[in-house]
This record gives sequence, structure tokens and C-alpha cells, in this order.
Amino acid sequence: MPGSSTKPSVIRKRSDFLAANRGMRFVAPGFILLLYARQGQSDIRFGITITKKVGNAVVRNRMKRRFRALIFDILPWLGCAGNDYILIGRKEGIERDFGLLHGDLEKGLSVLHHKQSKQRRDG
Repeated sequence: MPGSSTKPSVIRKRSDFLAANRGMRFVAPGFILLLYARQGQSDIRFGITITKKVGNAVVRNRMKRRFRALIFDILPWLGCAGNDYILIGRKEGIERDFGLLHGDLEKGLSVLHHKQSKQRRDG
């Protein structure tokens, strides 16, 4: 249930990123959001990945800082316990307005949570 207000932890293992890739996805202009539900877990975890195609190290690190700010602003309130969230940076996200990124992430979370609850009811 959204609104748990707990600080999300960081995903560091490659296997967790690969598992999240099998989950649901939401595509926005600045990023791709992946959601993966882990069974029997009660924490919120997040990961950020940005490929070298996006830009040099300075650009990628800037995007990671912006994504971290978004995550710590939104996930404690709108994230669901037991889920992994991965943000994959896209070139369009480099210069995208922070307010628009914020709105995209909120929309992505609501869409994915709606899909998740529908899957639970149907299957």
C-alpha cells in the first residue's frame, strides 16, 4: 500500500537488476521505470542505471543525482513495500525540467501500481 514513509534502500547486485527487468515497465520521455514485486519482502528498494550512450561521466552523474532526488522525494510516500524500482536514464532526461520528471515518476508509479493490483486480482 502506498504511503509507508520508509526510506528506500539501494539495489547493488546485478542479479537484482536483471530480475527487475522481468517486471513491469513504464516509459517516460526522461526515463524508463521498472517495477518488480518481491515475494515476502517488506522494504522498498531502488536502483538507477544510465548507459554510456546517454553522455559522458559528468552528464551521467548529474542524471543520477537528479534521479536520486526524485526517488527520495517520491518513493517514501508513493512506493509500495516489497517492490523494487529501477530508473533507466534516457537522453531526453538530461535537460528535462525537474518538475516534469517529478510528474512523470508520479504518473509511472500510479500506472504500475494499478497494473500490479489488477494482476493480483486477476491471477
